[in-house]
Amino acid sequence: MAEAGGGCCRCCCSFIFTLGLTALFMWLSLRTSSPNCSIQKFYAPSLNRTLNNTNTTLYFDLKLENQNKDKGVYYDAINLTFYYGSTITPNSSVGELTVPAFYQGHKKSAHRRMLVQTEKVPWAAAGGNGTVWFRMEMQTKVRYKIMFWKTKHEKIAVGAPVEVNATSGEKIRKKGIKLKSSAPERWGYRAPVALLLSILSALILVVF
Repeated sequence: MAEAGGGCCRCCCSFIFTLGLTALFMWLSLRTSSPNCSIQKFYAPSLNRTLNNTNTTLYFDLKLENQNKDKGVYYDAINLTFYYGSTITPNSSVGELTVPAFYQGHKKSAHRRMLVQTEKVPWAAAGGNGTVWFRMEMQTKVRYKIMFWKTKHEKIAVGAPVEVNATSGEKIRKKGIKLKSSAPERWGYRAPVALLLSILSALILVVF
């Protein structure tokens, strides 16, 4: 009887172990990664002393990367807000622009190279020696395409300061500037994965 009971216990634990592994692999295959957003180029023509013009627009190249290997991304309209200065302060907004919604395939990159008209930028004061700071804030919602269905909307709100040369008007940093969220970093998928691995480890000890 004892041997029969022990065999039943091992069988039950093995079933739970297999079920747990299956659930873990399914969860990992369904989890999503948020798009990677970065500023590749940023240019303020009004600061370029060689042009001597009054062009008050800002040119930018926004790169959007879908990091998912097998999931597409549906972007809602992307709202961009530009600020004069490296931080957001009251009345520091100098321009707004909306990028139309679009779909992006898995492991694909998209560029949105656009101009935004600015106002309230103190160009005369900014066009001295040294550097000038701007800031770009981006807000949108995305849905992920997993096989034949779409996920619920996920809100994305990221931003970054941009340091610009005060005599050429070009972005100083040669590499892209990643837009980051100001919200505290969440554990994301790591917490449930750690919990499942702990449970499976305990089951292994019980079975063997």
